[in-house]
Parts: sequence; structure tokens; C-alpha cells
Amino acid sequence: MTIIEKQELKKAIELEINSLTDEIINIQDSLKPIKKDCSLDSIDHKMLKQEQNINIQRLDESKRRLNRLKHAYLKVDTKEYGICKECEEEIPIGRLKLIPESEYCVACMNELGL
Repeated sequence: MTIIEKQELKKAIELEINSLTDEIINIQDSLKPIKKDCSLDSIDHKMLKQEQNINIQRLDESKRRLNRLKHAYLKVDTKEYGICKECEEEIPIGRLKLIPESEYCVACMNELGL
């Protein structure tokens, strides 16, 4: 991978980190406690609870991805970034552009069942 490609990936990761940080803030804002409202029937209340549970799952996954992106951002300038942890071959640049936090090539991910 060239230095220019690494710089482009680093910028893309930074943008993704900023975007994901904003998304996390928005999700957290939507997770206010649901108060029992007499205007809501039990089905509406259950739907609100279900929506809240989905948002909690989105928040958890977004936080995990944010951590992976931050880790990738710190590694971009190292020799190990873009190298598969399993086979130690270079991860294709196209994959890194889509999923910059990738630590495995597609073949190894499939083999490992990840």
C-alpha cells in the first residue's frame, strides 16, 4: 500500500469516526426513559419499548465500531495496517476503503467463520 493510499484511508477513517460520533449522540438522545402515558395503549407502549431496544442495540454496535475505527486510525501509519492477521497477506485496498477497520482478508474471514 502506498503512502498516498494510507493518507486517503486515514482521512476516510477520520470522517467515519466523526460521522459515527454524531450518530451515537443522536441515538443517545433518543434513549430517554419511556414514561407510562395514559394516552398510550399497551400496544403503543410495547412498540415504543421495542424501538428503544433496537436503538440500544444500534448504540452498542456503533460504539464497538467506533472503537475499531479509532484503533485502525492509530494503526494506519504502521506496517501492520492492511495486513491480514491470519495469512499475513495484504488486504485489498478496495476492502479497506469499504471497511477500514478490517483486520482479515475475505478468504481468512470466511475460513475463520467471522
